[in-house]
Order: sequence, then C-alpha cells, then structure tokens
Amino acid sequence: MPRIRIDAVLIQAVIAGALSFAHLHDLAEAAGQDGWKAWAYPVSVDLLLVAAWRRMRTTADNRAAWAWFVIALAASLGANVATAGLLDLNDVPAWLRILVAGWPALAFLGGTLLVHAPTTASTDPDSEPAAAPPVAPVAKPVPDVTVERAPDPAPELPPAPAAEPTPAPVPAPASAAVPPALLDHARKLADAHQTATGARIDSATLRARLGVPAPLADAITTQLA
Repeated sequence: MPRIRIDAVLIQAVIAGALSFAHLHDLAEAAGQDGWKAWAYPVSVDLLLVAAWRRMRTTADNRAAWAWFVIALAASLGANVATAGLLDLNDVPAWLRILVAGWPALAFLGGTLLVHAPTTASTDPDSEPAAAPPVAPVAKPVPDVTVERAPDPAPELPPAPAAEPTPAPVPAPASAAVPPALLDHARKLADAHQTATGARIDSATLRARLGVPAPLADAITTQLA
C-alpha cells in the first residue's frame, strides 16, 4: 500500500482551502444565503477553479479556461478580503447581495463551457485513421503514332504531240477583186478622212473603219490610190 507523503505544500493547500471555504461561507451567509445554501457557495467556487485548471492542463492555449479561472479566483480572494474586516458583514451592500445571488448561474455557465469545450485531437495511435490503401501507379498514356503513307507516284503521261505551226496568212494580192459596193463605201470614207485631216487615208485606218481583213484593206487602199 503506497504511503501518503506529507510535505509543506500539501499542508499549505489544506490550510488555504479551509480558510477560503470558510470565508466564502461567511460571505454568502452575510448576503442572505443561510443554511445549506451558504455551504454550497464555496463548493461551487472550488469546482469552477478545478474545472478551469483541468482545462488549462489539457489545452496549452485556452483563453476561456484562463478567464474562468481568474473569475473563480477573484471570487475566492474577494471573499477572503471582504471577511478580513474591510466589509461590515452585518450590513452587506445591495450590489454584493446581487453578485452572491447570481453566482450559481454564472458558475454553472462557466463549468458547462469548460467541460463541453472541444479539445485537440488525441494522439492515441488507436484513434488515428487507417492509412489509405496504396494506389496503383497510373500508366502513362502512349502517344498516338500516325503513319503517313507516301503518295503513289503519278502515272507518266505520254508527251503531248507538238503543235503544228499555224501557216501564216497569205497576203492577198493587190489586184484582188473588191466588191464595187465596198469600194464605193471605202472611197467615201477616204474622201471624208482627207477632207477632215488633209491627208490620204492609210490602210490601217481604212481597215479599222471597214472592219475587213488587212489584205482586203490593202487591196482597197491600192485601188483608191
């Protein structure tokens, strides 16, 4: 059986707890909470202190736990100071009576928030999620290979036959026969041209006016001379 080791710190803790418990009881009783109700107040303050201390032990950075610890500590220290002769317990002010009467609800709110506050994830190996099964490596897609077929050679065409040379037009002799009507019309055009320009009409102008081939125009020009 393990032996209980008594040291100075444990004795100081018992003395401080007993005195604080008694001071809270006396203050609650002076504020109108008599009987068992006066003893319930120090229990409520101490439980809130313990709950806040446990929350600070489990979570390193928890401002809510520190805030409720300070509130409970202020209630305990305030009772110690108030019952040290600075407050007339026979004539407790109204604001202190209100604080004492509202303390149970405040302590219950703080204790509920501390107990049910979310904590950090546990590092227990049993609670760690199972590792996902290994995923088979995805095969890299093979690029599409396009085989280009060489075009078939075009069939050789037989060489085109050489174009036969077009025979040059044989100029009509100067003495070619010219229709009389065409000759009379040409003479009128020649006279009009000579009147207008003062020069005899040439073969190219006559051919353009009559719209006849060059050999025929040359024949008509010759006959007009």
